[in-house]
Amino acid sequence: MNREIVLDTETTGLSPTTGDRLVEIGCVELVNHLPTGRTYHQYINPQRDMPEEAFRVHGLSADFLSDKPLFAEVANEFLSFIGDGTLVIHNAPFDMGFLNAELERVKRPKLTNTVIDTVMLARQVHPGARVSLDALCKHYGIDNARRTLHGALLDSEILAEVYLELKGGRQVGFALVAENRVSAAEAVANIAVAAQRPAALASRLSEAEKAAHQALVKALGADAVWNQYLS
Repeated sequence: MNREIVLDTETTGLSPTTGDRLVEIGCVELVNHLPTGRTYHQYINPQRDMPEEAFRVHGLSADFLSDKPLFAEVANEFLSFIGDGTLVIHNAPFDMGFLNAELERVKRPKLTNTVIDTVMLARQVHPGARVSLDALCKHYGIDNARRTLHGALLDSEILAEVYLELKGGRQVGFALVAENRVSAAEAVANIAVAAQRPAALASRLSEAEKAAHQALVKALGADAVWNQYLS
């Protein structure tokens, strides 16, 4: 199983070494390049003021964050969610720097997860092109109209779509469709000559496996092809 965590953070500024702190974490889980529907989202009290420049980026005020938990109070839950999954992050050194600084403050080890930096990946896939998240959304036709301000969970959800495109997800899907496309007449002919078993084979799936598959299909949405088979 290939488990990846698409992750984004919001902060009070640009550098954890000058007193800036983490204020929001958002994560989206992918398994075998498919979203499972599991997410992690948490606002964090930075115990300091919010610079105007940072507020203009994400809209999170010191007053709003004042009653949110400290990082020390959510560290276990966050670490449990990401586990040993591969972290997928846009401009990874920035987010990893803040996450590791917060972990160091609470006497926890730095993260050792494998990290995929989608900025670097995008530069490999599209050399010479702009690789901001907004630019990549425009390139791939991904709707980011909700992104009036930066938000860790929303940006993670958008980045998950971008990442899958960078990995060739949509193109791979199109290729499979084209490879398997047949005319209506061919389909009827194939059905007519197909040998039919006298009785269906007994399922080898456990109830737990069936339930897990149904949950995954549900997370893919109403348009998922699997819905045709489950119905």
